[in-house]
Amino acid sequence: MFEAGAKLEKREAKVKKRDLLLFIIFYFFLVLGSCYCRAGVQFDKSRYIGIDEIRPGMKAYCLTSFKGTEIERFDLEVLSVVRRIGPEASVPARPSSKDAILVQGTDERFIHAGPVAGCSGSPVYIDGRLAGALAFAWFFSKDPIYGVTPIEEMLRVGKGTEDVKQSAYEPGFVFDYSVPVDFAAIDEQIRSPRLSRNKGTVGACPLPCPLIVSGLPGEVCEQLGVSVEPFGLMAVPSIGVGGDNNKAGDAQLVPGACLSVPLVSGDISAEVIGTVTEVVGDKVYAFGHSFLGYGPVDLPMATGQVHTVVSSLFRSFKFASGIETVGALRIDESTAVCGQIGLKAKTIPLRIEVDRYNDAEKKVYNCQLASNRLLTPRLLRSVVAGATIMLGWLPPDHMVEYKVAIGIEDAESVTFENVSTSLGLDEMIVESVASVAILMNNPYKKIDIESIEIGVRIVPKNVVSHIWSVELSDSRVKAGEEIGIGVVVESVLAEKKKYNSSLKIPEELAPGGYDLIVCGAYDYEKFLRKAAPYRFVPQNFSSLIKVINNILAVKRDRLYCLLVLPPGGVAVERAELPDLPATKALVFQDAKRSLKAQPFQHWVEKSFRTGTVIIDKEVMHITVEE
Repeated sequence: MFEAGAKLEKREAKVKKRDLLLFIIFYFFLVLGSCYCRAGVQFDKSRYIGIDEIRPGMKAYCLTSFKGTEIERFDLEVLSVVRRIGPEASVPARPSSKDAILVQGTDERFIHAGPVAGCSGSPVYIDGRLAGALAFAWFFSKDPIYGVTPIEEMLRVGKGTEDVKQSAYEPGFVFDYSVPVDFAAIDEQIRSPRLSRNKGTVGACPLPCPLIVSGLPGEVCEQLGVSVEPFGLMAVPSIGVGGDNNKAGDAQLVPGACLSVPLVSGDISAEVIGTVTEVVGDKVYAFGHSFLGYGPVDLPMATGQVHTVVSSLFRSFKFASGIETVGALRIDESTAVCGQIGLKAKTIPLRIEVDRYNDAEKKVYNCQLASNRLLTPRLLRSVVAGATIMLGWLPPDHMVEYKVAIGIEDAESVTFENVSTSLGLDEMIVESVASVAILMNNPYKKIDIESIEIGVRIVPKNVVSHIWSVELSDSRVKAGEEIGIGVVVESVLAEKKKYNSSLKIPEELAPGGYDLIVCGAYDYEKFLRKAAPYRFVPQNFSSLIKVINNILAVKRDRLYCLLVLPPGGVAVERAELPDLPATKALVFQDAKRSLKAQPFQHWVEKSFRTGTVIIDKEVMHITVEE
């Protein structure tokens, strides 16, 4: 009896151990499955085919659109499977190396066109299951050979950054705010190309996405193409704006459909064209490679239609356009972009009014710009240039008057107006683009630009002028007296004109010799930057707005008279203490102090409008007697 009880207890103990072991195994796979779900590895083998199942010689096909919104089938053949085309972590939390499938098109249309830009993301099926997306090819390839990004890698995009806010993750330009802000240097940085992912013409590279540009002159489109080429885009001038709205009801974002990313929409448009690979719920996976490639993004996502495929010996491409914005791209990584239907991306309303001498009436262009730290300044530069020269380049002798207003959410707007002559659109564009770039990329505060309004007037005349002569009422004066200044200005194809002004000598000015500078805006700004450089160095967001306004406040159609006085007091950071006694000023200038201080430069100035842009200066010497 006791022996039977012992056997029963042993059996129960074994059952308990077995149940415990089964529970541990179940819990392990439950946690592992949960982790994989969170990591996005939801690989349904009835729907998807893994790369381990793929062999050379297997028949395949892709879905893509070659005309209109119709999705067609194109036969392919698997050439090979290439492992580890990207780096692999030594201790991966999930598969990190990149693999690729090489396929060759056997359809006559593919053979004729070769690799086609715009096919990025076209879904590839093997044995009726989704294998991946057409993603890269070779320049000048005689055969339609494509590299395919496996679908498993595409479905993993964004899982590591789902909880990361886009505003905190989005990179942009990095400007040096420890030195005086220089608009020209910032504009040069914006125009300088980044490292391109389409390097060379021999090796494989991601299929470039066509950037279909409508409403811009060919020269501007070409310049935009140079600017966006590092992002894997090829700018293509279009012949119209937008797609056929009658097709809007037929177009949907489904595998093989045309996908558009409208970076600029409205009277002028610029749309990135690719193809949808897979749709899971309201999530859309596309491209098979990156766009900007840094994770979270916020860009409009639209349906599209293909007008035709343009075959080229260099690079064939889809000539297409967007139809209707239906969502927003949210994730952009190396193997795919992922968007969500129903979301709305942030865009910036842009209004440009152009009044040209050779146009019977003013032209108004209303557009929407994608809001992106890297792209918006580049897009703004091209759209403004294109709208302004729509009726041709500026004549050799010209004057450009412009007004700009940049609206900022929960902050003071940046508004300015000025005049430029015989320098084309450079000064207007540099000031507008640099201001927007600084605001969007400032390190102090995340801001949203609510609107940009630009008014331009172009007149066919040169208003450059030179200082012909400067006369002083007396070169020897006493403190408290006024000195009269007569300036004769000579303008292009115009008679000389004299301007009279005066400056009061400060009451307490010590006897001695002083410089009186008569100059135009360019030399006036140089003087300011040398005498008070701290006015051009921001410390926080509010001071950044002041710095921008300080730069933009210098009017070019003015004559400036400056009486340079001895330094006195001190400037600490941006705080000016002009009347600080010398003994206390020395304390602030101690090298051991953390706050930056410099002697405060005094001067007396007066300016008046001439209607011309003075490009030189004269320095006169006066003596203040006892």
